[in-house]
Amino acid sequence: MRSKTLKWILLLSTVIIVIIIGVQLYWLNKVYKFEEREFNNNVVKSVRGLFEDIDIADYPGTQLQKLIDHPDLNTFIIEIDSIPPKDSLSHFLISEFEDFEVLSDCKMALYDVGSKKYLYQLYLPTAASLNPRETQIDLPELELDHSYIYLYFPHRRQYIVQKLGWWISATILLFLVLLALPATLFYLYKQKTLNELQKDFVNNFTHEFKTPLAVMKLASDVLVGPAILNQPDRLKQYSLIIKQQTEHLQYQVERLLKTATTDENFLTLEKTNFDPNDMISEVITQLDPLIKMKNAKIDLQLDPKYVVISADKPHISLVVVNLVENAIKYSEQPLVIISTSAQNGHFTLSVKDNGVGIKKEYLKHIFRKFYRIPTGDVHNVKGFGLGLNFVKKVVDAHHGKITVNSIPEIGTEFKIVLPKL
Repeated sequence: MRSKTLKWILLLSTVIIVIIIGVQLYWLNKVYKFEEREFNNNVVKSVRGLFEDIDIADYPGTQLQKLIDHPDLNTFIIEIDSIPPKDSLSHFLISEFEDFEVLSDCKMALYDVGSKKYLYQLYLPTAASLNPRETQIDLPELELDHSYIYLYFPHRRQYIVQKLGWWISATILLFLVLLALPATLFYLYKQKTLNELQKDFVNNFTHEFKTPLAVMKLASDVLVGPAILNQPDRLKQYSLIIKQQTEHLQYQVERLLKTATTDENFLTLEKTNFDPNDMISEVITQLDPLIKMKNAKIDLQLDPKYVVISADKPHISLVVVNLVENAIKYSEQPLVIISTSAQNGHFTLSVKDNGVGIKKEYLKHIFRKFYRIPTGDVHNVKGFGLGLNFVKKVVDAHHGKITVNSIPEIGTEFKIVLPKL
């Protein structure tokens, strides 16, 4: 399964999960609203039963709703015509609540319009009360033109939420399961990417070292033969081959270890003042064998003004080596333009080539460790995918900036901006 397919699966899964979560929240809200209405209906039924138990109002049965006011979610105001005894009212009210499963604790008060005050207040706990000891609740006096019973349910919302415990638990469990799915897919995608990078690294590592070792083995087989002693020119030739391949392997090993062990937080810089133009000329001299082998043309467009920067010269030299090597290796007939400029307290280095270029979708990955741009043949150009990662770390350690502009089949330009001091 390709990485692009995994990305689409991850995106599609995320959309589906968002839809499922939205639907679940919608139905949870619907159930909560239903329980709220059911609670209100049960309170009204309890009040109807209370009117049947004790004589507190003369009214037609069809006018019950007019006697009950519901100003807010937790409050019910019941109009009455006569004042019932406290014990009778509390006894029958608790009984009706139990019959109609109104199991949330209630603060009840009876207001007498004649004396214009509450005659008594009672706290009515139930078996399912959340806080049965919480009795100190002050109820406001409503100046109405009739006597009334004030019913206040302080924990009504918590009671309904408690009734929905199974729904809420199931929803939370569903959320965890659904959230675990994209997390798992993302983890698998990340692991697959790492496996691909590891596989590419092993392939490149094998290819990079196999050829020099094979050449060294052939040369050493010739050198151990007795006839070679009588052929000094051939002896020198094969000794030189072994020396060159050994130096090549040593360079690659040092490069590999230096890059692999370099971390942005532990990159130690030994800054000195030096002329970057002279340093670039030295690098070109070092790369002369590669330049001749590839018949590369190097166009130096160095700023003629004398410039001195404060930086770690060995590290900056390796940065230039990596960029110029890549520019040469990824071009059929290499033309590398190296330009410098200094202005506004910054030094700018540009390395431009006429190579194969880099597609836009790969640009954001090129500085990752072990990353190599996929091609038809992974071994068509040697390397470990460490060079640009090292370049980025060195530039960042110097508080500089590196940018890349590339057009496939036209070429690539790497531009580095460093503070001069």
